[in-house]
Amino acid sequence: MATNTPPVRYKGDDLDAERGPGLGCFRFQLVVLGIFIVLTPLSVIWKWPDTISAGLLVAVLILLLVTGQTIIFLLRLVAADRRSRRRPLASGTKTVGELEDAATDSVSDELEPTTVVPPAIPPSGEPGLDEPPPVDEGPVRQ
Repeated sequence: MATNTPPVRYKGDDLDAERGPGLGCFRFQLVVLGIFIVLTPLSVIWKWPDTISAGLLVAVLILLLVTGQTIIFLLRLVAADRRSRRRPLASGTKTVGELEDAATDSVSDELEPTTVVPPAIPPSGEPGLDEPPPVDEGPVRQ
């Protein structure tokens, strides 16, 4: 049973899995980032010019930023894909969402639209006796 959830929004439009970077792009970024992370300290040990070592360090920082943004985008794609409730393939039991839906459906089936009119006189006959005591406790910490 699918829930009626609105589509995930990204930059004002619906999030489309076909647009944006894919897993191949992310893997390429990780490989280049790994090479630069290893090469940067080695450039200092091998006594390469300082400008090359600094350039590698700046490249590592930029690649970290780009790779981080790519993984956030890919995680949003996964979250958008899993918005509908699906039964796990090997599961023989109901999921929590299915149990909640069944409980909500059974409660709504049991309730019939009736109008309840409160009695004018409390059951004990004396006004104020059947009212609940005032709450003087404040919030309770658990």
